[in-house]
Order: sequence, then structure tokens, then C-alpha cells
Amino acid sequence: MGDVIPDLSGDAVDREPCLRALWEYQREELHTLASAIATRCDAIVNHWYELCCLKLGRSRRLTQTQFSAIFSPYLRSAMRSVLDNRFDHFAASIEELSERLACAGVPFAEVTLTLHLCKQSISSVCADELSPERYRLLDSLTQIRAALLAEAYFRARSQHAQDETRAQQSANKGKGAEFYGLVGRSAAMRRIFDRIAAAARTRGTVLLVGESGTGKELVARAIHEAGMRAGAPFVAVNCPAIPRDLIESELFGHRRGAFSGANLDHPGLFRSADGGTLLLDEVTEMSLETQSKLLRVLQERSVRPVGSTTEIPVDVRLIASTNRRPDAAVRMGLIRQDLYYRLQASVIEIPPLRERCEDIPPLANHFVRLFNARAARPTAVSGIDAEAMAALLRYSWPGNVRELSNAIESAITFGRGERIGLDDLPAAIRDNEPAFFAGEGVAQASEVAVAGESRPPTTFEETERELIVRTLRIAGNNKTLAAELLHISRKKLYARLARYGLKTGNRRANREHLLSPPLAAKIG
Repeated sequence: MGDVIPDLSGDAVDREPCLRALWEYQREELHTLASAIATRCDAIVNHWYELCCLKLGRSRRLTQTQFSAIFSPYLRSAMRSVLDNRFDHFAASIEELSERLACAGVPFAEVTLTLHLCKQSISSVCADELSPERYRLLDSLTQIRAALLAEAYFRARSQHAQDETRAQQSANKGKGAEFYGLVGRSAAMRRIFDRIAAAARTRGTVLLVGESGTGKELVARAIHEAGMRAGAPFVAVNCPAIPRDLIESELFGHRRGAFSGANLDHPGLFRSADGGTLLLDEVTEMSLETQSKLLRVLQERSVRPVGSTTEIPVDVRLIASTNRRPDAAVRMGLIRQDLYYRLQASVIEIPPLRERCEDIPPLANHFVRLFNARAARPTAVSGIDAEAMAALLRYSWPGNVRELSNAIESAITFGRGERIGLDDLPAAIRDNEPAFFAGEGVAQASEVAVAGESRPPTTFEETERELIVRTLRIAGNNKTLAAELLHISRKKLYARLARYGLKTGNRRANREHLLSPPLAAKIG
């Protein structure tokens, strides 16, 4: 070529060997391609976003404004670095992009698809500038960028999660309802906190079982943060999001030339998580052949990249999760029995939100604090009024904690009041018709409330009695929740129950949520 290789620092070259591979191409062709991309940057970003909308639909994380704010400066900076022959700056621009995507909470599967669509957008917008040689060059640039971004993304995501966890623990120290980012005060959640602490003291595999949206990734991250690997990488992989013919390469890595398109070595996610924790989310969606290789990795503590004959040692703590019953998945042939035996050494079952309604108020208030910090409102939301909280309590939450989080975020985004009211909640929650109550205690005591629909209470005692009855029915006969909604102590609630002769019956028999929202009032 006759060109002199630029004087990159030795550390940078050793740390990013793909930068040297990039310089092997003809400088003139590289500059021509970068110039074409820089000149048409706006058109490329707009077309890029349109492709993301087509491929990702409503599941995409970024709005058009956010997308442009992140990717337009990156693309300009990266191409300027190429034109200035500063490939160290090229790598730095990718690292900055990784940090912004990780902090924005963009899932890794969406990141990889978005970068793939970038090449399509450039190919479409700059078609008249792309000779076969330049197209091959663009393909190589894409491969190098993907290799650099994967490592930087997981490093940034792990650091961001650690910072958020420490900030939450510091802000909520002593409140007793939060544990390494998890929120809950029910007996079920306290048991989970105990199991997390126990699992964190070991290095063994853990299997998390729970419905979608119950917070399995948060539990996995809590195990990581509570253990001795807290300072090491935490890598989460959504198994169903990776095509079956690529998952082995993503997990175990591949050698250059192992298959068509493998232009560079790829370390794989096991090696990216070396020294830390790897979460395989929805492991039952992985092919049985890949499960067999995964079992070997667990036994041998080493990986063999695709296209290689050499085993590479790895030190990774594996956590797997599934929304299926593991024993049923074994019977259905979705998970190998020997892998299940290996994973079942430590199992943590996460109950759905409908089975731990005590956690709804602290979770809802936690999300209010969280989204207050993110929302661009002139005044922060101070809390949730009683009628809205009653609606949250009587809803069955098929989407679990994730659905509750989305409901609170929506209420803060679109609401205008100082507190979240019933009208601010999504229609499915606001208009939900609670099931009739079939228990004995409060059902029998509800005669006053039913009668009150045709004859309003005429004395303070009748009004107070009706309010207590309705609130207990909304709270599923949970005294702690009822006392909180009434703004009185649990001791005072028991005194009122005795005063009015209200028998509340068996709480376990009264789990269904009830007839109508409580009146918003405070009992002195």
C-alpha cells in the first residue's frame, strides 16, 4: 500500500487488535466511503430509524428524538475519526455509543439488530458510492464495530447497574423494603431476600423460576451484587432473541473464518463475563444441542469457540431463568434432564405479583420516585391517592411487576396532578371490574356497605364502619394494607374492628379483590 501505519499507542493497539486489521485496507477507499457517509449522515440516520421501526415495531426502546440524539453524533464522530486517520478516536466513539445505549436501557438484542440495520441504511442511501470493494470495506467496518461495541456495552451496563444499585441502597437505607434494587415487604419477598443472600455466598449455578415480568433479571443481578463478584461483569442474555444458528457463536465465541461472515475472532459472552456472572434468560428456549454444549462448559469450566480445537478456561457464575415449570419443561423435551439436574441445585421461585399484594404499595411508590427523576415535569408527583391505590390493589397484574412499572410511568408521563389519581391510570386498570368476594368475615360485615348504596350512612359511626369494611375488602383482608390506606396504625384498626364487631375471617380465603374502591378519608 505504501502508507505508513499511524502511531497508535502500544496500549491501544494491544487492547484493540481489530484497529490494526482496519488499517490493512486501502486508505483512499476508506476515506471515500467515510466521506460519503459523513456527507449524507442525516439521510442515513432517518432511513436507519425507519428500518428500526419496521423491524422492531412498538418494542423499540428509543423514540425518534432519542435515536437521532444518540446515533447522529456517533456516526459523524466515527467518520471524522476515519478521515483524520485517528482510529483510536474511532474506538473511543464506539465506546461512548456503548455507554449511552447501556445507560438508556436498550437491550443488547436491539443494539445488535440496530447496528446491522445501519449497514443496510448506508448501503441504500449511498448506493451510488458503493463499489464492490467499498461494500466489502463497509462490511468489515460493521464487523469491527460490533466486536468493539459488545465488550464496551456489557462493561458500561454492568458499571451503570452497580452505580444505580449503590445509589438506591444509599437513598433507601433503613427503609427495610428494598434489597439490592428489589422492592418488597411480603413474607414471600423476605424469603427470596434470604435465598439471594445464601446463593451469593456460593459460586454455584442458580435457576430462577417465575412468570414473565416478575423480576428474574433483577434477582440475578442482586445475587451478583451481593456476592464476591460484584465488581466483575454481569452479562444478561435473552436466549429467545438470538437465532438458533448463531447462539453458539454468541455464547462460546468463534474464530475468524469459522463460517461465512466471520471476518474476525469473536470472544463470546462467556469470555465477556469472565470473572463475573452470566444470566441465560429463558434457558428452556435454547436448542437441546446447545444445552449439551452448555452442560460441558459447566462441567469443564472452559469454552471451545466455533471453528477452534482449543479449550479456553473461563471463570463464570451461571444463572439461568425460565417462565416455565422446570419439571414440565423436562417432560416436554424443552430442557435436557442432565442440565436440569445441574441447575436445580439452587432454585429460587419468584411468585407473581397477584400472590403478594402487600408489595404493590411499596413497589408503586418506588416507581413514583424512580420515574419522577426521569420525567420532564415542572413539578414532581408526590404520591398516589387512595382511589388509584385501590385500583392498583384490586387489579390481577397479568404482566406482573413490569406491568406495574409501565402503569406508573404512564401515569407520571401523561398525568398533570400533584398526585396520581384514578383517571391517570391505564384503562385496563382503571376500568377493571373486581371479582365478587366469597369469604365469610368481611363479606358478612359488608352488609352496611351494600345497604349504604341505597341508604347513605347518617352518623359518623356508620360512615367510619362502612369505610373500614370497604377498605378491608379492597385490601383482600390484609390488615397492614388496610391500615396504610386508612392512614391509621394497625393497632388502631384492630380497635375499630372490635368496636364495630367486625369479624374479618380467614385472610387466605379472602385473596380475591373486591367490590368497590374505598372512600378517600382519614380516620383520626
